[in-house]
Amino acid sequence: MIAITGATGHLGQLTIAALLKRGVPAQNIVALVRNPAKAAELEAQGVQVRQADYRQPETLDAALQGVDKLLLISSNDFEDRVGQHRQVVDAAVRAGVKLLAYTSILRADTSGLALAADHKATEDLIRASGLPFVFLRNGWYLENYNPAQAAQYGAVAGSAGEGRVSAASRADYAEAAAAVLSQPGHDNAVYELGGDEAFTLGDLAAEVQAQSGRPVVYQNMPEGDYAQMLRGVGLPDALAEMLADSDVHLEKGDLYTDSGDLRRLIGRPTTTLTEGVRAALQ
Repeated sequence: MIAITGATGHLGQLTIAALLKRGVPAQNIVALVRNPAKAAELEAQGVQVRQADYRQPETLDAALQGVDKLLLISSNDFEDRVGQHRQVVDAAVRAGVKLLAYTSILRADTSGLALAADHKATEDLIRASGLPFVFLRNGWYLENYNPAQAAQYGAVAGSAGEGRVSAASRADYAEAAAAVLSQPGHDNAVYELGGDEAFTLGDLAAEVQAQSGRPVVYQNMPEGDYAQMLRGVGLPDALAEMLADSDVHLEKGDLYTDSGDLRRLIGRPTTTLTEGVRAALQ
């Protein structure tokens, strides 16, 4: 039995689709969701749907009954991510889960990204739990960028200078998760996951220009100015600061990897910048 937290989110849905494609029977997949009413499509495919809320630990013990492998998709609540993750890890221990996979971030133990601190703390929790684990240290998603908006306004804004990012598609990372959940031999593995072809934000702007036929430039900004710009378009303060900080550390190499782990896990080349921009513009 394989359970996925956050199963109605983008990554969760893609992971379940990848498991089904790999031949895992639908009845052996458990979609853990806060609101089961939003999981009707998964239920229609034969997937088990169980309520599980990080903020309601009493739901977790029942949700994890009979689960052998668990994918903990990191919470998107920046205020108490580690506390929420702790609830899931503790429940997994009580349920006797045999493998806990966690979606972390590239080089969580050494990265300078502010975003990495919660991931490192969660990895430490999981190691201390004694459960066999897999750390899926995901790099940046291609979907983090908005080529259509860049084409509309003629600019890609950021604070990354000439730093290179090893981005891949969300579907690539989901396939990697499905691989470790559906195959043996991954106990206590740490995978540094990223795209095969790293690129700069200048490269991104050039690709959007080439495909859209509109002039697009990369506008490099000081961190504070970029964060202020993001606030100005409606992003919450915490998210704006996180994105600006991430760009600064992108320039320092914290979102670059040449490990090849993602390509090996999914058994094919990762999604390219060209393919990602094409999909976004379509």
